[in-house]
Amino acid sequence: MTLETTPVIGGFYPDPTVCRDDDGVYWLATSSFEYAPGVPIFRSTDAIHWHQVGNALTTDAQFRAGGTPASGGIYAPTLRWHQGRFWLITSDIRSGQEGHFLITTDDPAAGWSAPVHFDGLPGIDPDLAWDQDGRCYLTYCSSASGLARIIQAQVDPVTGEVLETPRTMWSGTGLKHPEAPHLYRHDGWWYLLIAEGGTERGHAVSIARSEQITGPFTGAPGNPIFSHRSTDHPVQNTGHADLLQLTDGSWAVVYLGVRPAGRTPSFHVNGRETFLAGVDWVEGWPVFDPQRFRADLAPRSFTDDFTGPQLHPRWVSPGPRPDELVEPHPEGGIQLSAVTAENGSPGLLATRITDPRWSFEADVDVTAGPVGLVLRLDDRHWCEIRLIDRKAAAVLRIGPLTAPVGRTAEVATDVLTLRIRSVDPTQGGPDDLELSVSSVDAEETVLARFDGRYLSTEVAGGFTGRVAGVRALRTTARALAIRYHAY
Repeated sequence: MTLETTPVIGGFYPDPTVCRDDDGVYWLATSSFEYAPGVPIFRSTDAIHWHQVGNALTTDAQFRAGGTPASGGIYAPTLRWHQGRFWLITSDIRSGQEGHFLITTDDPAAGWSAPVHFDGLPGIDPDLAWDQDGRCYLTYCSSASGLARIIQAQVDPVTGEVLETPRTMWSGTGLKHPEAPHLYRHDGWWYLLIAEGGTERGHAVSIARSEQITGPFTGAPGNPIFSHRSTDHPVQNTGHADLLQLTDGSWAVVYLGVRPAGRTPSFHVNGRETFLAGVDWVEGWPVFDPQRFRADLAPRSFTDDFTGPQLHPRWVSPGPRPDELVEPHPEGGIQLSAVTAENGSPGLLATRITDPRWSFEADVDVTAGPVGLVLRLDDRHWCEIRLIDRKAAAVLRIGPLTAPVGRTAEVATDVLTLRIRSVDPTQGGPDDLELSVSSVDAEETVLARFDGRYLSTEVAGGFTGRVAGVRALRTTARALAIRYHAY
């Protein structure tokens, strides 16, 4: 398959950042917003096939979820390998708090340090780069009044001290929302890569260069150097790129994109995903080649019966962390606790939806307590199958409206499968969503089916994508196994 139209990391994994260590292994991180644990970390030996090894933000000191509104929290990170160590800098955006912090590690799969905070530099999308003399520079998109552009300051990455007054850098070609700066040293030049045009259909990648890391920078004559705006390409919103030199000396780039579907304006539902393209350097400037890479990527289907010693890193929650919601059940599977976050969001053991067509199902113990199977875009756009007192019913939330939909099913067995699936659309949306239940000795009962556009970013807004999960509705509940099938 061509990777021009297939993400190397499918689903809500936006704002990719990538680096290579001295052993030739590639590492990648993405944004996570309100979900905890935060900042998923991936490993690859070929930059095509990626395996999640963990999450960077796993402690309250690094990021405490629950007080974070939808699409708040952890914004775009930058991941770098420098002097035998991994450095990850990101931003925590929430009400009353905004700023960058840095964590480090020798092994991204083994945990990260306590955070080092940089005070007085409000903004998003921080980048770290070191010059030839070892000085460290933090470059970011400022949100300070009158400074909504690309800004840079020399910093001490060990203490968080800001060592100089921030300076204004090159801020693009004049398109809206210049952001996502990354600095690179190549062939005697410093290159400043940014995104501009907004992270919607106008998204684009632009670049400038300078002889000095501090500028002044001159833009490429062909800016923007990459965009799918105003085309019929199946991948849109392309931008927020990060360059990578491969072990063979060639170059590649990771970037985000979406796969919209349905009638105009078309709808994307799985969030902004991570794509890969080749790069050629032509007359001193990078030229993207989205058609370079082809590969047969493994199916993203999985079954989790929770027999391992710890949860797989795919599991996240928009409220309390999964380890606060879940514990092994003595008779198998997991016991879920009905924990509510500071912002009122109920605890949800969730995973990202990664494919255009899929089914997500949980085998639950009917006798162990009321339980819900949820498909969530944000806290105002979701659907749920609720199993209470041997009755299964569907509920839909769209903005301020929460209402039961479809029919109710009576449950006679003690083990029931709750299922939500994406099927072909009937109303011009990206898909239809079908909610159903079934048991071993009974046929599947469809509770409800509705247009999937109501759980899309174009309807809800924000920066995330669909996640699916299970939760306890009252005190506790039990799930025996969870299955995700892509088709």
